[in-house]
Amino acid sequence: MKKIAAALAAFVAVFAAVVLVGGQLKKQATVRELRAVTEPAPFLIERDDFGVPSIYGATDPAVAFGLAYAHAEDDFQTLQERLAPIRSQLGAVQGKDGAVLDVINKMLQSQRIAAREFGTLTPEAQAMAQAYADGINKYAGENPGEMLRHELFPVTAQDIIAGFVLVQPFFHKFDDVLKRINNGTIETGGGVVGSAAEARGSNAFAVAPSRMADGTTLLISNSHQPWTGPLAWYEARLASGEGWSMAGPLFPGVPFILMGYNEHLGWTNTVNIPDLVDVYRLEMDDSGKRYRFDGEWRDLESESFWIKVRFGPVLVPIRQTVHRSVHGPVLKNDDGAYAIRYAGMGEIQHFEQYYRLNRAKSFEDWQEAMRMQAIPSTNFVYADREGNIAYLYNAKFPKRSPDIDWEGVLPGNSSEFLWEEYEPFEAQPYYVNPDSGWLVNANNTPFLATDAANNMRREDFPVVGIETITTNRIARSIALMSAHEGAFTDEDIDRIKYDTGYDFSSPLGKLFADLVADPALAGVDDEALSLLRTWDQTLDNQGAADALAALVVYDLYLGMRGWHEMPSHEHALTEAAKHLRETFGRIDPTFTELSRLRRGEHDLPLTGGPDALKALYWGFDEDGRLYGLNGDGYIGYYKWDENGLVRAESIYPLGAAMTRPDSPHYDDQAPLFAEEAMKPAPVPDWRKAAALAQ
Repeated sequence: MKKIAAALAAFVAVFAAVVLVGGQLKKQATVRELRAVTEPAPFLIERDDFGVPSIYGATDPAVAFGLAYAHAEDDFQTLQERLAPIRSQLGAVQGKDGAVLDVINKMLQSQRIAAREFGTLTPEAQAMAQAYADGINKYAGENPGEMLRHELFPVTAQDIIAGFVLVQPFFHKFDDVLKRINNGTIETGGGVVGSAAEARGSNAFAVAPSRMADGTTLLISNSHQPWTGPLAWYEARLASGEGWSMAGPLFPGVPFILMGYNEHLGWTNTVNIPDLVDVYRLEMDDSGKRYRFDGEWRDLESESFWIKVRFGPVLVPIRQTVHRSVHGPVLKNDDGAYAIRYAGMGEIQHFEQYYRLNRAKSFEDWQEAMRMQAIPSTNFVYADREGNIAYLYNAKFPKRSPDIDWEGVLPGNSSEFLWEEYEPFEAQPYYVNPDSGWLVNANNTPFLATDAANNMRREDFPVVGIETITTNRIARSIALMSAHEGAFTDEDIDRIKYDTGYDFSSPLGKLFADLVADPALAGVDDEALSLLRTWDQTLDNQGAADALAALVVYDLYLGMRGWHEMPSHEHALTEAAKHLRETFGRIDPTFTELSRLRRGEHDLPLTGGPDALKALYWGFDEDGRLYGLNGDGYIGYYKWDENGLVRAESIYPLGAAMTRPDSPHYDDQAPLFAEEAMKPAPVPDWRKAAALAQ
């Protein structure tokens, strides 16, 4: 027996050595291939005092190549994590949590769709994807020690497109549907289109010259995203010798600006929640392999595959199977099989549309790009040097019968419920130059966008699936903008943008108002309740109740969003008071003793709160303080007159070098952000790009 054990151990050791050597040889071959990559044309990367890159290129693809390289210099780790699920490798990097996205990627057929549809992109867009992939490859070849897994390389143009295919459905509740099917609540959890619980963050403001004291056109981009990770913003400024000029933020894996501005125009985005996803209950046969559709039994398409999942130092191969029906991806739970259909399924033209938006130089160019309707969702707020302002409730609505309840689970056995076409561009609410002279959005219904006299009416838009929600942020912004008489100064706009107030008519405000008015709280913690009732409805560090109110509001907010159970009034009050007493020995510390921005060596005070215009969402640190991790992310202020861009400033909570703690740009924007200050953000000089093209 000992001899057998020894022999087995020796075999395992030899096998492991062979695997290790084989892996090293493959990695070396990959690195040699990556080092052979060359840029498509000359490019130049320059960085400002905060490390924000300006990329100049002789051609558009040269800029895309340089952008990928610059981004990798700052955050190669996140770029790889963003691309890993496309190769079914995120589980090997992050473990079981990453493996979930590997499986979803297979379910959505991201790679297959990218390969099938790649030829539908213009040659120019294809070249952009290839150049961006090559920029990542070039950096990887020069820095192989930073590669998370050599299996991720070389990155291809189709990998970049597949990344767009994978991410897009998550912007219109696809992840929520998956969770509800998996936990068995898809038929019991309700289906209200755009409920307050689903409201997601970002603010946008556009003000026409008629309402600005200096006669300029103003656009404020105020996106609320996680401050780190694959959905954290990365700021860049781009110019090519072929006429591309755009600046603003983007996500890892994206070769152009997503919320852009240049000398002529700008736009920003906020998340909207149109109903673009439908769920169907399939009628399955006894084998579980066929479903009934229009009187016939059809085979369920099934694909089995292996993924590697990391458990500590060990990679474990796990076999998975995904299914599809004529409707789309299929998930099974204890109750049965459910198919999912969503707007934009199987398409890649949103990549093309973003490229065209980046090339826009006029309102006409921008509108022509938007009429592609390839970006299935996301509000767009626009402004330009000609004085135009606009807000498009951008949504790719399926053509659905108004006689069917599309919010519930639909029968999957009939083509009656299977939509194939989309509503025209005109079906969407679209504001252009309202008489009020201003437009706002804060993830709310499109029928609250300006003053009462100029808002559109729901009854004029019969399309199925437009959300009806309001947020505290829209309640405050509409009230503050409407109450202002005459023209706005920059100082007026700043006060509104950085407002920390709560409107008790908003969904979150009502929850708080109900709590403090609850007679059942008498005698529970009278000291805390008395203090809470003195709160002035702002989280500006000016009141003794701010810290206590912030904890209560946050607890209610998380419950409203469904991120934890809705707390009872007693629980919300007592837990907040308990936390403050344990952390500070009292319930009335100043708010900024509690609320902090912590990054690198910085530990800074922060005001703001959940669903405030100055949005702030926290984690709980070991010392009991709250540290910011989401909320106001990228903030941009842009102003134009008839001659072009006259003001461009931006700020980010952390720094450009997202995963480089040894870089001075890991946290150098944090002090400015905490002080509500901005940094210059000029559009790059196109003449440098033109010189490279000569």
